[in-house]
Amino acid sequence: MKTFSAKPENIEKKWILIDAKGLVVGRLASIIAKRLRGKHLPSFTPHMDMGDNIIVINADKIVLTGKKLDQRKFFWHTGYPGGIKERTSRQILEGKFPERVLENAVRRMLPKGPLARKQLKNLRIYAGSEHPHIAQQPEILDVASLNPKNVRVQ
Repeated sequence: MKTFSAKPENIEKKWILIDAKGLVVGRLASIIAKRLRGKHLPSFTPHMDMGDNIIVINADKIVLTGKKLDQRKFFWHTGYPGGIKERTSRQILEGKFPERVLENAVRRMLPKGPLARKQLKNLRIYAGSEHPHIAQQPEILDVASLNPKNVRVQ
């Protein structure tokens, strides 16, 4: 028996819609990363982009457990002496681009390299409940029903 290796003509991509309202960030990010890579498929091939196109709505209503909202800090440097900056998760979620918390969580769960950058382009995250991908007729994935720990009610 030979090992199956998927070819580009064998790949069939789906459109998936996930409502992130009340979902825990890390658990949601791991489900999204797995679907982006295509690891949920029995024909998974590591060097091919087999994953689904994923639309996430209500990304501004995600939940962090414990004290992560105030204790987790993200640092960056401006390039100037003494130019280190920091923001907490709360500041990012209340800021202009709250979807970046989930986007960074998913990006950090994917392997590094050109294939992961290509797979990350299949992820579309929106802070509100509206999205412009209605024409693709996405299937709804209810992440909350997969495991009771995926939801945290505040």
